[in-house]
Amino acid sequence: MEYLHTEIPDVVVLQPKVFGDERGFFLETFRADEFARNCGTVSFVQDNHSGSRRGILRGLHYQIQQPQGKLVRAVAGTIFDVAVDIRKGSSTFGKWVGEVISAENRRQIWIPAGFAHGFYVISDWAEVFYKATDYYAPAYERSILWDDPDLAIRWPLTEGQSPILSEKDKAGKRLSEAEVYDLRGNA
Repeated sequence: MEYLHTEIPDVVVLQPKVFGDERGFFLETFRADEFARNCGTVSFVQDNHSGSRRGILRGLHYQIQQPQGKLVRAVAGTIFDVAVDIRKGSSTFGKWVGEVISAENRRQIWIPAGFAHGFYVISDWAEVFYKATDYYAPAYERSILWDDPDLAIRWPLTEGQSPILSEKDKAGKRLSEAEVYDLRGNA
């Protein structure tokens, strides 16, 4: 596995080594010792799997308590995955990174706790699988607006059309109004 640090060094893209022949392929998607050396020691406690059609945007989500680190991969289709640093006092606070991950490129992205996360579906259909470091806690879930002008995320929108959002995501807040973390992960 190759670990590629992004413009926000805590967010890491994982590029697996794929071994293939006429029978198919094999790759490792997670190895705790390598992950600890390159991303930090974490325990994953929950696996999630979602399916979405083209034009769906999920996010930008985070939990203000029980923050979740997420190791995200697309097992079908293609998505544009985004992480936004919402750790007040961080040198990259309010900055974002985005990565195209797909079933074809087999990349994963590590988004540590303290970041808001979202993705936009580029392909006709995508299935996203992610491991989380804490349990889903709906009472603590928050959403930042996908189109917050202060973030200026360059989403690769299909034919420039507005994305399809959940009601919760439509009601998200701008980062300037949102609850955020301090560098110790506290609200």
